[in-house]
Amino acid sequence: MIAKLTGKLDETGADWAVIDVGGVGYLVHCSVKTLAALGETGGECTVFTQLQVSENDMRLLGFAESSERDWFRLLDTVQGVGSKVALAILSALSIAELRDACAAGDAATVARANGVGPKLAGRIVNELKDKAGAMPGISGGVAGVAAISPAGGASADAVSALQNLGFKPAVAAQAVARAQEELGPDAGEGDLIRVALKRAAG
Repeated sequence: MIAKLTGKLDETGADWAVIDVGGVGYLVHCSVKTLAALGETGGECTVFTQLQVSENDMRLLGFAESSERDWFRLLDTVQGVGSKVALAILSALSIAELRDACAAGDAATVARANGVGPKLAGRIVNELKDKAGAMPGISGGVAGVAAISPAGGASADAVSALQNLGFKPAVAAQAVARAQEELGPDAGEGDLIRVALKRAAG
C-alpha cells in the first residue's frame, strides 16, 4: 500500500492535488487544511496517504500529517461516513476541535461540516467518544496554521524555525498562528518569527 508521497505539487483543485513523483502524477483527494498546507504549486511537498478500494472506484487520499490520516481512518469506521464526508469534517474542524468534540459528545460542532446532519453527527460522537482520548488532537506540523495562511510558505517556515529553537510543535504552531493574526496574511517569515517568539515566551 502507498503510505506516503514526496514530490512536486503539480496541480490543485477544490478537494484534490496532483503530486509528481519521479514523473508519475498521483491524484490525491485532500481536506481543505491539507491542500493549504501543501504550499505553492511547483514546490516540493509530502503527504501521508490512504488507498481506498471499492467495487467501482479506487482513490488515494492525502493528508498533511499522519495524525490527520489516523482521524480519517477512525471517522471512516462510522456507518454513513464515507471518504467524502470524512474529508469534509477534517476540512471544517482541526483535529484538536474534532477530538474535543468527540470526547465531550458535542454533536453540534461536528455538524458544522458540509454534508453532516444532526443525526450523523450524533452517531459520530457517540461511536468515537471512548476512542477520542487516545487520538492525537494537536497538530504537529503546518496544518495548525493553514487556515490562517492558505499559502503555507512563511508561516510553515516560521513554525519550523521555532521548533529548531526547541519549542514543541503545538506551541510553535499556536505562536505563529497568533503572530499571523496580528501581522496579517502577507507577513514575512522574519516578522512572524520575531512576534511568535514573544508569544511563545509569554
